[in-house]
Amino acid sequence: MKFCSDCGAAAIAWRVPDGDNAPREVCGACGAIHYRNPKVVVGCLPEWDDRVLLCRRAIEPRLGLWTLPAGFLENGETLAAGAARETLEEASARVEVGDLYTVISLPQISQIYMMFRARLVDRDFGPGPESLEVRLFHEDEIPWERIAFRTIARTLRTHFLDRRRGTWPLHVSSLERRAYPAPDLSGAA
Repeated sequence: MKFCSDCGAAAIAWRVPDGDNAPREVCGACGAIHYRNPKVVVGCLPEWDDRVLLCRRAIEPRLGLWTLPAGFLENGETLAAGAARETLEEASARVEVGDLYTVISLPQISQIYMMFRARLVDRDFGPGPESLEVRLFHEDEIPWERIAFRTIARTLRTHFLDRRRGTWPLHVSSLERRAYPAPDLSGAA
């Protein structure tokens, strides 16, 4: 930050405000404290019979790789509404949003993934502006080596394990920092 969003002064400094325990951006002119909080990513694991709907990314990061429909929660929307919106935007798919299924913290990049189980309302879906391709996959068809994000791979693996068990508990976990290997983009998806 270079300027205070409250008063416009260029007197922003990192310091621990009185009564706080962490450094924050504080305006030296008006005293406004500017908090930086984690970003919340919401999405769905859309199901049709025994298949799941995946989207192949048309944007960076991880262009060309597969993911579940998900994105950043917007101000003024609920978690479930954001997950349904992202599914409509990325896969042109309408869903009945079910229970919250996975909550995965990524503290190194200040993100929290919150994925819901969902049922596709119909098979009328297709790529939105952020997707190259959208399709249903059986478990044995999942392109595991071409999944865009570890959070998505964890959610999918957990889903298939829980499906075999016949139970759907909420899963809360975190992922530590790891470099992504370069994807193999030479073959067909």
